[in-house]
Amino acid sequence: MKVLVIGGGTGGLALAHGLKRAGIEVRVFERDVLRTDGLHGYRVGIDPDGSRALSVLLPKELFATFVATKARDPRYFNMVTEDLKEVLSMELPPATDPIESEKSISRMTLRQVLLTGLDDVVEFGKEFVRFEQQGEAVTAYFADGSSETGDLLVAADGSGSRVRRQYLPQAKTEPTGIIALAGKLPITEESAKLVSPKVFEGITMLQAPHGFGCILHVMEFQWDRDGNVKEGIGGNTEDLIRRWPGLQFDNTRDYINWGLWAAADKLPATVMDLRGQELVDVALAVTPGWSPKLRRLFELTDPGTCFPVNIWTSVPLDAWPTTNVTLLGDAIHTMTPGRGVGANTALRDALQLCKKLIDVRDGRSGLIEAVADYEKAMIEYGFDAVLKSRAQMTSADPMHKPVIGRVALAGMRTVMRVINHLPPLKRRMQQSMMAYRGADRDEAAFEITPPVK
Repeated sequence: MKVLVIGGGTGGLALAHGLKRAGIEVRVFERDVLRTDGLHGYRVGIDPDGSRALSVLLPKELFATFVATKARDPRYFNMVTEDLKEVLSMELPPATDPIESEKSISRMTLRQVLLTGLDDVVEFGKEFVRFEQQGEAVTAYFADGSSETGDLLVAADGSGSRVRRQYLPQAKTEPTGIIALAGKLPITEESAKLVSPKVFEGITMLQAPHGFGCILHVMEFQWDRDGNVKEGIGGNTEDLIRRWPGLQFDNTRDYINWGLWAAADKLPATVMDLRGQELVDVALAVTPGWSPKLRRLFELTDPGTCFPVNIWTSVPLDAWPTTNVTLLGDAIHTMTPGRGVGANTALRDALQLCKKLIDVRDGRSGLIEAVADYEKAMIEYGFDAVLKSRAQMTSADPMHKPVIGRVALAGMRTVMRVINHLPPLKRRMQQSMMAYRGADRDEAAFEITPPVK
């Protein structure tokens, strides 16, 4: 069995690790020319679902490197007003389990971790054009004139998937009406003092009048600006980071990451065409009444890190006839960042598909049967996550309406302030937030074994 994976993102690379460890031939075709190419976003939250999948798919030492290269764990979850006044602040429990915990990860760092050990699997500079199915075989064709034939083709090429457009033309995505701007700035003596200690040590959500929202993440890593392990790290963590070859490809350094979003009609009509300082200027222009300290964070942002995102979402799709082409991650279930589960769902896909293909390897299932079982489960949990994520981020939310939005915002703040001052309610809310959804915890007990010779 030979598996062709189109796209070297989180799900595709995790799947490749699992298949390689299982002795199943796999090739990954990535459009970027270099492993350092592309702006892959900044922070991604990996929850226990994602960690369970990675703990199974990655070699043990590489999973330990993944844990060692995460950012400092946030101590607080905060909600604040546009003038940075506290509405709610909850202390988060310390992470004591490398799997059953929430992690703040740099997207570029995660990319370099997942590329580690796949030098013989990943081909860069391979822009997918189309595929052809010939009986039990499938051939992928690329823009450079080359092609590759295998037994299964997996679309892991993101929300704009060319594979999906050819294979499932009935699969649609649609705009949510929300546009987000993102940027980051280095942590310096000045920038660190612009936020309170709780905000600096936490994840902070801001909801403002007119439906504007903002999120702040402070990301501190265990290496310094020169890429050297910081003083006082020590132990196995220091050893893992020093021996990790991916660090030489990773330009991630301590930073503050912000994301600002609003309904499209609150932003310039040309916002998606803007870049760099133009986007910083937009962020400043639409937040005139916000805290001077928060606006100073915008001013200190590295213009080269700014980009706009038009938030789209998949339209749930009924099951389709199974063949030797399948899909995972954003290629089939694009979702908003409203619940922060996109990457985790892609990792869950990778684990589920890997398990089914091991069944094929061991003769417990035929290929089409295995893919059908994977797709049945993936369609159910994947589109459930799509719908729940959309509910968290859509211009149809009352918050974006002129009059009712002010009432809704005031009501939400009142409720959060009451919870903030009543410990029993705060504990209940914290427990609800920390109740992880998705995959069964017994997935972490699954182990990839080499084929029997």
